[in-house]
Amino acid sequence: MNYIAIMAGGVGSRFWPASREDKPKQFLDITGSGQSLLQMTVERFKKIVPVENIFIVTNKKYKALVKEQLPELSDNQIIGEPSRNNTAPCVAFTALKLAGLDPNANMVVAPSDHLILKEDAFLTQIQKAFDFASKNDALLTLGIEPTRPDTGYGYIHFDKNNIKGVHSVKAFKEKPDLAKAQEYVNSGEYLWNAGIFIWNVKSILKAFEQHAAEVYQILSKDKSAYNTPEEQAYMDRVYPTTPSISVDYAIMENAKNVYTLPSDIGWSDLGTWGSLHAESKKDENENAILADKMVLSDSKNNMIRLPKGKLAVIKGLEDFIVIDEGDVLLIYPKSDEQEIKQVRKGIEGEFGDTYL
Repeated sequence: MNYIAIMAGGVGSRFWPASREDKPKQFLDITGSGQSLLQMTVERFKKIVPVENIFIVTNKKYKALVKEQLPELSDNQIIGEPSRNNTAPCVAFTALKLAGLDPNANMVVAPSDHLILKEDAFLTQIQKAFDFASKNDALLTLGIEPTRPDTGYGYIHFDKNNIKGVHSVKAFKEKPDLAKAQEYVNSGEYLWNAGIFIWNVKSILKAFEQHAAEVYQILSKDKSAYNTPEEQAYMDRVYPTTPSISVDYAIMENAKNVYTLPSDIGWSDLGTWGSLHAESKKDENENAILADKMVLSDSKNNMIRLPKGKLAVIKGLEDFIVIDEGDVLLIYPKSDEQEIKQVRKGIEGEFGDTYL
């Protein structure tokens, strides 16, 4: 059977001050749709798998929040990490859990906080990937056809030859500078790395045994604990002892059986306020406004988010991020948005965790 594992444990620090430790961005209605990003992600996947086959992997402290937003999920479908050890331990634990339920399970690993505008195209590609992964010892990643030379994403260098639209991966490339990104896009041989993976549990667990043996050995010490009332206690005991490493570094960059499916799905990782601005509906002056009361004049290309019922009067502002969360007001140049993560750290140093 096919299963979905949705990663929902991050803090979303570049979306501060909206994204906070007690309620990170995946639990927020960032887009103004009436649903959180996590709820939107689950609704998307419910179109191709039954809800009982959807699992949420989150930090243990967010389990109640997941249950509140997704009451249709059972407790066994919410996996609570006791520590943030990056994505490799998280993927291995989930694969072991699903293998205990179904030794032939195919699984998607997907972020909880991405935007996908072309949902039908996305689900078609996921189904193609499921079909390929079920018949081949293959580790697949969904590659996004680039629309611009973006320096904020990693890239996938793929072989132009393909088997039913599936291409072997030559290499993964780190975030490039602008000239290199332009070179990648011009070549037609590179895709954005969206961090969406598809594989059979046998394939990924074999890959962990070969390329990340320590992670595998730690988490497979007692397979009988998975899917039982003892699972959380077992996870609390062993999980923090795993190496902190991403699945990209641990597995995808080392395995020889890595493939990609080039996809045009209207994707954004919604990593920053600027990316939200790019994907949001805008007024005639390119202002993206998430507010119900606003007097705006001589202003353009801004990202503005206000609390419900709050009025803002703004004149002469251009290329700024304005985020009002009640206890924190952020007014920051959009061109410097990558600094917000560091600003958050500075706030922690000066004021403790009060505003985090």
